[in-house]
Amino acid sequence: MKKILKIAGIVILIGIFLGTFYFLYSKSKKKPEVYKTQQPVIETITKKTVATGSVVPRYEIEIKPQVSGIIDEIYVEAGKMVKSGDILAKVKIIPDMVNLNNAESRVNRAQLNYEDAKIDYERQHELYEKKVIPFEEYQKAQLAFNTAREELASAENNLELIKKGVTKSSAKTTNTLIRSTINGMVLDVPVEVGNSVIQANTFNAGTTIAVVADMTDMIFEGKVDETEVGKVKEGMDIVLTIGAIDNESFDAVLTYLSPKGVEENGAIQFEIKADVNLKEGQFIRAGYSANASIVLESRDSVIVIPEGLLKFENDSSFVEVEVDSQVFEKRFVEVGLSDGLNIEVLSGLTLDDKIKAEKIDPKELKKKAAEEAAAKK
Repeated sequence: MKKILKIAGIVILIGIFLGTFYFLYSKSKKKPEVYKTQQPVIETITKKTVATGSVVPRYEIEIKPQVSGIIDEIYVEAGKMVKSGDILAKVKIIPDMVNLNNAESRVNRAQLNYEDAKIDYERQHELYEKKVIPFEEYQKAQLAFNTAREELASAENNLELIKKGVTKSSAKTTNTLIRSTINGMVLDVPVEVGNSVIQANTFNAGTTIAVVADMTDMIFEGKVDETEVGKVKEGMDIVLTIGAIDNESFDAVLTYLSPKGVEENGAIQFEIKADVNLKEGQFIRAGYSANASIVLESRDSVIVIPEGLLKFENDSSFVEVEVDSQVFEKRFVEVGLSDGLNIEVLSGLTLDDKIKAEKIDPKELKKKAAEEAAAKK
């Protein structure tokens, strides 16, 4: 009995040893690697660079008063369409007391001179009619009278200008009425009734009454990095995407590239401008931030593969092409334009070739096999 137990124990130990050996061998045995494959496709490939900026009106005009005073009335508000010559606001003039006093004094002096010249003219006219004095004496009196009359009219007009900003002879062309100088939309009215305003002059830009812009003529203003500016040229097509407008893009054409760069955050940036082509019914608000995709180069209907499938050896590029089931060979290819994700293949591949891609996870293989087995049942 003891002998039988001893033999059984030895057999069990041998079995455990062999099982452990088989387990370790199967664990150490390298499992075959399985790779996915991808085929080339025909696509259009485009190389782009992106510029950030904003969309603004080409013509944005600040309307300023020609006289200083206080805003008496405002006739428009932001968003209203106006035409050139439309009245935007009215300014009430507050005359300077020194200038007003001088103007009134000038009128009084002119009135006295006029009355004196009138009396002298009437006397000389009567004497001339009676042939008492020669024509030369009469002509001098007439000239003095006309001069005094003009001086009185000028003094009265000057007084009216100081007091009301308008003369009697040009009441319809008063400077107190602020008019738009272009057709467009009122973007902003930064003043209110009662605000003091200053006229535009040599030493002061003047107070802005309103900002008017033509919203049908929009441009993109942005900046391009110095690493890309050499590839950008005037006349290139641009596709604008605006963050505030979903699922819509706008076509534009590059019209300006600054010859001088400006340093911003340690990088040199060059200003660009592009004409935005608005379709009928499209409206863009001034100041929208936008990204401009500038098409540097494009290829239509070419053989394309993902750039990640390429491998490099010295100065050459190659891919691994499947020649049998999960058997791959190296094949050198000539490549062209790349957009950063896909790359054009000029030669070395056909649309039927299968290219080695990423490795398939064994767990994914088991799951796939289980699904196929379940489908057969």
